[in-house]
Amino acid sequence: MSIKQSSKTFLEPGGLSFSDLEHLLGDALSTGGDFADLYFQSSRLESWVLENQQVKSGSHSIDRGVGVRVNQGEKTGFAYTDELNKNSIKHAVLTARGIARNQNQHAAVNLKKLTVPELYTPKDVLLGVDNQAIIDLLNQMDVDARKHDHRVQKVICSLVSSQEEIMVASTDGGFVADIRPMVKLSIQVICADDKGRMEMGYAGGGGRVLLTDVFKPGYANHFVEQAIHGALINLQAKEAPAGEMPVVLGSGWPGVLLHEAVGHGLEGDFNRKGSSAFSGKVGQQVTSKACTIIDSGILPHRRGSLNIDDEGTPSQENVLIENGILRGYMQDKLNARLMGVPTTGNGRRESFAHLPMPRMTNTYMLGGQYDPKEIIASVEKGLYAVNFSGGQVDITNGKFVFSASEAYMIENGKISYPVKGATLIGDGPAAMQKVSMVGNDLAFDQGLGVCGKDGQSIPVGIGQPSLKIDKLTVGGTQV
Repeated sequence: MSIKQSSKTFLEPGGLSFSDLEHLLGDALSTGGDFADLYFQSSRLESWVLENQQVKSGSHSIDRGVGVRVNQGEKTGFAYTDELNKNSIKHAVLTARGIARNQNQHAAVNLKKLTVPELYTPKDVLLGVDNQAIIDLLNQMDVDARKHDHRVQKVICSLVSSQEEIMVASTDGGFVADIRPMVKLSIQVICADDKGRMEMGYAGGGGRVLLTDVFKPGYANHFVEQAIHGALINLQAKEAPAGEMPVVLGSGWPGVLLHEAVGHGLEGDFNRKGSSAFSGKVGQQVTSKACTIIDSGILPHRRGSLNIDDEGTPSQENVLIENGILRGYMQDKLNARLMGVPTTGNGRRESFAHLPMPRMTNTYMLGGQYDPKEIIASVEKGLYAVNFSGGQVDITNGKFVFSASEAYMIENGKISYPVKGATLIGDGPAAMQKVSMVGNDLAFDQGLGVCGKDGQSIPVGIGQPSLKIDKLTVGGTQV
């Protein structure tokens, strides 16, 4: 996003100037402090939901404002306003700087306009498609689902699109802006067999693309087929056994286990405070040598990608674990400064009304040397987990519990029958130490990832190849 365009969005309507920003930042540190920034945001979101070919909801919302942050040591003063004028922002500045009382003299702030590469389109995602076309698309997904299989009883289709503009000005001199499109198309189906048993299937995807992209031939139908497949597989599924056994994770979305059980433990704030299972272990082996784990905000069009993070730092690729060795953590400006390391472009926030913190972007494991069929063939009896519906993790020790929404038993090196009710139980560092085979089929999720932390939700990307964990506790429902 050009600075010229951001000025039209954020500065001109409120009569603000470039020099006003410099003066406001100077005021923010006038009573002391180490760092201050202004985060401007304007978001437009449109959402449509159809249930059984009827419009269940349709909404359009607009939200804009500016957050003011002042750091002094480990302390942070923060305030925000949804009025983009000098007086309102000045009031927020006075509130945020209340934490700083050392009266140190600070040099005047001189902002420098920065430019960054564009990883996704700056065009307006909400333009070019009318409401009726969206309704017709979602309705056709319902029609196609029912044509696909007579056991489909209920269909819910949704399309959510948003256009976000941000601008960041900070006392380290940075002045940068970004436009962030986002689209997510999804479908949920409920299927029933002749005995009345019902199962649900869900699929969808998207990313930082235009709304017109979801209308490409075959795009929506791919999700329809995936959702029905998931529901029908679970109609056939037997109760899952329990106990310790080898577990093979499929490629793509199963990387959510990696995200939760390892990724969060590598965020800078947890490690600065010593509360992560990975704290103080840089340079040590923390996983199997087969594992190389990366967080990258620079993958084009991916859901977790950012031209700049929410502190104005250009996104980058960060190698977190290399061949099992911990190389570093994901950092925002505050934690990087306090830990004496560079920021990594991982400062993220839900909105102008929230503080930034170190968060993941697109987190994934690099592919290995094994054909996925070789991995399956190496298991005499175990579980093959293809999809997950959710889970929980304790950052302090890495302990996790995940529910598999699509899973199969492996018997004598072959996939045998589907199971339901399987949960994976363990702790991230220990589980990653037991990774013995990594596939050559690295894949990313289709664009549904949402990450929660401290009450803030942000879009993320997830990926991994197929991999084998030699021993993991499986919680089952088989009597």
